Amino acid sequence: MAEPTPTNTLDDAAEEALSPAFVRSVVDAVDRADKTLVRQLVLPLRTADLAELLELLRPDERQDLVEMLGTDFNPEVLSELDESVRDHVIELLDPKDLAAALTEMDSDDAVYLLEDMDEAEQRLILDQLPASERAALEQSLDYPEYSAGRLMQRELVAVPPHWDVGQTLDYLREAEELPHEFYEIFVVDPAYKPVGTVPLSRVTRSKRPVLISEIMETEQTLIPVEMDQEEVALQFTKYDLISAAVVDEGGRLVGVVTVDDIVEVISEEAAEDIRLLAGLGEESISDSVLQTSRSRVPWLMVNLVTATLAAAVIALFDATIEKMVALAVLMPIVASMGGNAGTQTMTVTVRALATRDLVHFNARRTIAREFFVGVLNGMIFALILGGLSALLFGNEWLGAVFAGAIMINLVVASLTGILIPLGLDKLGADPAVSSAVFVTTMTDVVGFFSFLGLAALILFY
Repeated sequence: MAEPTPTNTLDDAAEEALSPAFVRSVVDAVDRADKTLVRQLVLPLRTADLAELLELLRPDERQDLVEMLGTDFNPEVLSELDESVRDHVIELLDPKDLAAALTEMDSDDAVYLLEDMDEAEQRLILDQLPASERAALEQSLDYPEYSAGRLMQRELVAVPPHWDVGQTLDYLREAEELPHEFYEIFVVDPAYKPVGTVPLSRVTRSKRPVLISEIMETEQTLIPVEMDQEEVALQFTKYDLISAAVVDEGGRLVGVVTVDDIVEVISEEAAEDIRLLAGLGEESISDSVLQTSRSRVPWLMVNLVTATLAAAVIALFDATIEKMVALAVLMPIVASMGGNAGTQTMTVTVRALATRDLVHFNARRTIAREFFVGVLNGMIFALILGGLSALLFGNEWLGAVFAGAIMINLVVASLTGILIPLGLDKLGADPAVSSAVFVTTMTDVVGFFSFLGLAALILFY
């Protein structure tokens, strides 16, 4: 008897969905204008996989693919796309189709889709929505960018405390406009201010006559509607939240933030910090050559100015360098060691500031720790590199100069790596934006000055 052919599970499909062979087969089908094969390959994909596929394609291939899918293209994919790709795909879709898709989306996904459009595009789509939905989206768009008001979804379940479990269950079964997924039921007073929450699992396990007020939790985390999304993410991390109520200035319940939104925020914020530490703007892998160049040039110009300072220090000691070629050989090591040490400290500091692990209360203790780390690492590498350079060039004084410069620069690197981000944060600037340039400049200038200054003083005085 022949063995049955195993069917592919969802996990198997997920693993194979965007394999190089699969992507190549889609591209080949698009190039051949084989609409039947394209639809057969692409339509079974989940929205996140289709979004990733669209990001991998060239703009012309992306356009052909969307046109081949026609009305079967799922606009919910747009909420998963990178911004530049999303803008391109939106241009390919009919505004009526977009408006119809918005009515099916959760309000947070709809706001995410609309917020990056220009005002004319927003108005074109909003005008085609029912009045109530249009008003709700317009109100969300009025909240500050990157705030809880933009992040929240308005669909939620709220009941009064005097209801019993039976009334609540009947309401959940009969109400038409409920969220697709929810984890908590919010308990509100007559003014629609949240007074507690009830986990959905607790409701389903309780007897019908039990009052909601008897099983609700009164301790809850309320999110002000204008709170920055990064602060919202910190609240979720700190208190292990699955969802949280969003309240307006009067304390009334206006929406809910769920953990799936926070996962995206954490990912976005981490990616933003990495880009800013490297002197980049909102750059993505799908940006054009012109967009990428434009985002990188400003900080390269700043770096050019700061690098000139290091060059000026070297120029002060040109006569000293001419007397001993070994100095030119060893200079890059001093600067490189300091730059790496400073970057290590700066990266830890910037992240600690972002997560509120480094605050005024423990700042002095952390600065002292970094100072002693710099001293310890400086002693270790001063002994290693000073000894090696003395043996290599046969000059014990050169080894001592090199060791002294390494020691000084590693201590300075540790201190600047924490003091510069702390200083920028105290001034109200984002320490992730410009710390790297200032730290690198300091370690280069101090490294060159200490090494060449010690050489001029000890070797040639």
